[in-house]
Amino acid sequence: MSTKKVLAPIPLAVAALFCALAMNSLQAAPAKPATSAAVKKAATVQKIVLKTGIAEGKMVFIDAQGKVNPTLRANVGDTVEIEISSGEGAQHDIVIPELKVVSAKFDGQSGPTKVRFKVTQPGSFTYYCSIAGHRQIGMEGTFEATGSAVVVNVPIAKVASVSRAAPAPVVQTLPAAANAVSIAQDPTAVPPALGARAPQLVKYRIETVELAGKLADGTTFTYWTFDKKVPGPMLRVKQGDSVELTLANAANSRQIHSIDLHAVTGPGGAADFLQVPPGKEKTVTFKALKPGLYVYHCATASVPEHISAGMYGLILVEPEAGLPKVDREYYVMQGDLYTHGKHGAKGHQPFDHDKLAAEMPDYYVFNGAVGALTKEHKLQAKVGETVRIYFGVGGPNKISSFHVIGEIFDKVYAEGSIHHVNQDVQTTLVPPGGATIVDFKVDYPGKYMLVDHALSRVGKGLAGMLEVTGPADDSIFREHHEH
Repeated sequence: MSTKKVLAPIPLAVAALFCALAMNSLQAAPAKPATSAAVKKAATVQKIVLKTGIAEGKMVFIDAQGKVNPTLRANVGDTVEIEISSGEGAQHDIVIPELKVVSAKFDGQSGPTKVRFKVTQPGSFTYYCSIAGHRQIGMEGTFEATGSAVVVNVPIAKVASVSRAAPAPVVQTLPAAANAVSIAQDPTAVPPALGARAPQLVKYRIETVELAGKLADGTTFTYWTFDKKVPGPMLRVKQGDSVELTLANAANSRQIHSIDLHAVTGPGGAADFLQVPPGKEKTVTFKALKPGLYVYHCATASVPEHISAGMYGLILVEPEAGLPKVDREYYVMQGDLYTHGKHGAKGHQPFDHDKLAAEMPDYYVFNGAVGALTKEHKLQAKVGETVRIYFGVGGPNKISSFHVIGEIFDKVYAEGSIHHVNQDVQTTLVPPGGATIVDFKVDYPGKYMLVDHALSRVGKGLAGMLEVTGPADDSIFREHHEH
């Protein structure tokens, strides 16, 4: 007879005890670490492609979908890479100051540039182009960062280092540009009188050129010009003429340029339609409705900088009967110029936007440069001749009290108006963006200085010279010698 071993059943109380111990054991066991993706969204690399361009008359940023000044978005912790190029060829950059983001400058010739940064704080920030005037004309948008700020533990030693006052930045002056050329406009570059004729179509083509020019002895400056001279070419048309004007911008320019002619009746004086990117050209036709002497200038933001850098000139609209004949005609314009170094500082001087905003020029010039009408070009006449000066103020900021020392203006066409002629005038006021015509007969030989009678400006470069030759008339003037 076989015998079977039978296991005795476990009492219920003991089983319950085992279950409770097992449950406690499970609860005490440490949980497996969750992946970082489960805790929060993983940081990513956000790649953004932008280009610059023109939309509705403004300079703007454009994304890959064609949206103008798009809102850019990222999460705190993301790395953002912005690739940006110049769609119209002008020079730009992109900055987000609150996030310490500054790209390299780029243009049509340099090709695209990239800037890469990590988003460390949430908020709404403004991105824009820091080239003077570009933000004001439309180049800004919003950068949105969402999430929580990144806490950065900075060692004590590092904090102490940061807290020390940073040394003042040292501005390094570049040597004068070896390739600098004369930009001074020849005052004799006056188109001939048109005489009596019927209205006709007149065509002009002007090129905007950026180049290193001679500002003073040992001092150079990057001028922005019309046809490589300051002022730009004098234009001469007849009342009733139709004027076809083509504005071309040199391919190596870094800026968009334009032209606003005060003789034009139309939006922006034609500038609304003549914002020309580097390497391009545009054409408009306008009718010369009113006679007079008018200023033209660049009207691309920052307008004051473009004007101060040399982009101004004169257009004469002759009345139907023409102007009275004179023996000699001259073309002179005054400008105020703002440089990083003070007046007389040597080297290649950059433009100073703070001084421009404060209206504190370092140079006052006739025809673009110091010595333009004393050393390089001179006005000349002979006793008995009549002289006419077409005079304008490009500015952009300062009024001129135009005066020729030792002469009296027989006629002054006040404010460039052909219909308002004053006689026997010593000094005439000409505002920025304004012009005048002065006629006088030279009766005695000698040197006659052209000045702004705010005479401190002579010391900042504002002087011209008219040399008169011929016999002296003692009844007009004579010197008494001591005995």
